[in-house]
Amino acid sequence: MRILSIQSHVAYGHVGNSAAVFPLQRLGHEVWPVLTVNFSNHTGYGAWRGPLIPAADVRDVVAGIEERGVLPTCDAVLSGYQGSPEISDVVVEAVAKVKAANPRATYTCDPVMGNATSGCFVNPAIPPKYIDTVIPVADILTPNQFELGFITGREELGGPSALADVLAAADVVRDMGPTTVLVTSVDREDAAADVIEMLAVTGEGAWIVQTPRLPMKANGSGDITAALFTAHLHETGSPADALGRTASSVFAVLDETLRSGERELRLVAAQDAIAAPRCEFDVEQVR
Repeated sequence: MRILSIQSHVAYGHVGNSAAVFPLQRLGHEVWPVLTVNFSNHTGYGAWRGPLIPAADVRDVVAGIEERGVLPTCDAVLSGYQGSPEISDVVVEAVAKVKAANPRATYTCDPVMGNATSGCFVNPAIPPKYIDTVIPVADILTPNQFELGFITGREELGGPSALADVLAAADVVRDMGPTTVLVTSVDREDAAADVIEMLAVTGEGAWIVQTPRLPMKANGSGDITAALFTAHLHETGSPADALGRTASSVFAVLDETLRSGERELRLVAAQDAIAAPRCEFDVEQVR
């Protein structure tokens, strides 16, 4: 499998492409990383150095890949943090080029906008671009529950919610274009306080997986989740199997990180669980 991944990059730590590329490679996939920012570290530290990559430069990199004649072999496009609203246009153009060359290719959009703790933390011009321009061309969308609520105008999803409300919001998103919605960090109001869930929704059904909630904040975990789910869904064709494999690997990375006492994700230390997920968590069909 070959994946064009248009995301941020950090030199120190693991977010964006710095989180997604290595796990995909450990699964045996080729990745073509295109950078939207080149920062020293993720912004959660409060200070960082390095540039936002101008949209024209990102477009040039994609054009250079196209000129190699390899887009017909591209199986998927993956995007995450976009840095500026102009990058959204570049992503949509890239998706169109890849799908023209290979109609079977898919596009996974991780609509990085914010979370329930921090609220919306991106340029205010970016969320409307997601909603109006990017999401309609996506095949797979991987919002967290807060982002799902933001996209659908359901502010109540910023906190503990009924599963029926999360499912309804996912259906609204699917009507916007994506055929598959993966809701990360589901906060269900009737779930135990020490667990967290992920929900995959398609036209054929909906599946949920529950893992222990670890006492940590993990920058980059959503980037890994989107990358692994994309790869596993392509490989298996099963949202349930992709959900179970993704949950197992991501939990293993987070558990390893927590036990290490380090702030950055321990991807290398947990690489065996990425390459061969144990799938120890039960996946339940809820619709």
